[in-house]
Amino acid sequence: MNSRDGVYMDIPAVRNISKRFGTVSDVLKNVSKVLQALITTLKTTAFVGLVGGLALAHYMEMMKPFIDQMAQKCAELSKDVSGSVDAYERGDAQGATRFY
Repeated sequence: MNSRDGVYMDIPAVRNISKRFGTVSDVLKNVSKVLQALITTLKTTAFVGLVGGLALAHYMEMMKPFIDQMAQKCAELSKDVSGSVDAYERGDAQGATRFY
């Protein structure tokens, strides 16, 4: 398709992409919650004397911000893609071209 033919969107497919980004965001948020619970547990066991758990907790604490950031970005992408589909359906050229 070239530009003189116009811009067309497979709306159900793009909405599905938006939903998948939302799902990935939800999964990553749950992973972050589980990591936090594991970190707390490992710190507790380190307090009792299992020092290896503390090292693992520190490693998990380093990973958690990246997972949180990726969850946030996926949620934002889901919202942006959904907004673009809505704009396309309304014929709003300004909103439909957000990703140009």
